[in-house]
Amino acid sequence: MPNKKSAERRVRTAERNRIYNRYWTTRCKNAVKKVLSAVEAKDEAEAGKSFDAAQSVIDKAVVKGVIHRNTAARRKKMMAKHLKTLV
Repeated sequence: MPNKKSAERRVRTAERNRIYNRYWTTRCKNAVKKVLSAVEAKDEAEAGKSFDAAQSVIDKAVVKGVIHRNTAARRKKMMAKHLKTLV
């Protein structure tokens, strides 16, 4: 337990940020999984649609500072590589 008032505030802030970051990381992971499952099912239309949505979610997470831009680029590149196998 924190002993100072400023430390108590930091604990509250850290918990709020943890929940916010967890929300966005989970959203990114679910979007990527949706793309990969559509590719695995060989559903080209659904894969393309979910790829666009996943890119949008990942880019928003970068803007919000949840994930690093290089991590986002790596994930988008991986999804594009899988999507290319359908064509």
